[in-house]
Amino acid sequence: MSDFTSNFWSLFVAGITVISIIACLLLLWFSGKAKAMTASDNTTGHVWDGDLREMNNPLPRWWVWLFVFTIIFAFAYLALYPGLGTYAGKLAWTSTGQHQAEVDKGNAEIAPLFAKFAAMKPEDMAKDPQAMAIGERLYMNNCAQCHASDARGSKGFPNLTDGDWLHGGTPEKIKETLTKGRIGNMPPMGAAVGSADDVKNVAQYVLSLSGSPHDSLQAALGKSKFGVCAACHGVGGQGNQALGAPNLTDDTWLHGYGAPAIVAMINSGKVNQMPAQGEKLTEAQIHVLASYVWGFSNKGSAAQ
Repeated sequence: MSDFTSNFWSLFVAGITVISIIACLLLLWFSGKAKAMTASDNTTGHVWDGDLREMNNPLPRWWVWLFVFTIIFAFAYLALYPGLGTYAGKLAWTSTGQHQAEVDKGNAEIAPLFAKFAAMKPEDMAKDPQAMAIGERLYMNNCAQCHASDARGSKGFPNLTDGDWLHGGTPEKIKETLTKGRIGNMPPMGAAVGSADDVKNVAQYVLSLSGSPHDSLQAALGKSKFGVCAACHGVGGQGNQALGAPNLTDDTWLHGYGAPAIVAMINSGKVNQMPAQGEKLTEAQIHVLASYVWGFSNKGSAAQ
């Protein structure tokens, strides 16, 4: 691993770059000094097609100086911009810095447009056609990849239209989720529950909590073992939004429905991540986007 953390490769690349440019300059100099064997008529003796003779004329001056200019330009470029290993260049230019500058410029240009929405309540903003048009674009560009264009999600990606929220569905909570992101962690609990039969019994009990088809005998046996799950999901399985623990009583299954899926979840656990958007979107953009997302599960309130 030391080969990847030392400065060797940085110095190696920088050295090869400088040597290559100097080599081009030396090649130009030597080619101008070298004398080819010529005949009295200033030809090299090479003849093609019977009468096409190679002359020994020097390179045109304009061509030579153009070549010299490219070499000077190369050294100037490497002095100003990064190109010599880890050397940052006098201008300290980076592609990420340029991207951020362009993003900041764009945000500054659209800031007046978002300013009118800053003081609006989510309920009012959800009724504003312009705000919702902007929210739709923000959603499509940043959220639809996981939650789908209709916001109904898919396996492992929450449905935003059903009113079932892991961390809370208020505009403030949605804004918090968008800004900071979320990491959901269901640890493997098979060993804590007990034997393989105990895990299957708990799975049947979990199904019974939502009124799903289940084996009542196994569910009764699994009720006492559910205690290790109650620490997060609650004694009655209603979940805990402070922890992001799902409500097991509402018949909403994020990672798959049925006993096999529940057994797999108990034995293997699951880690889910909602990436933070706070560094990508401005506070005003998140305010509009949160209102747009809130409107998915509050169509009645948004329409009034």
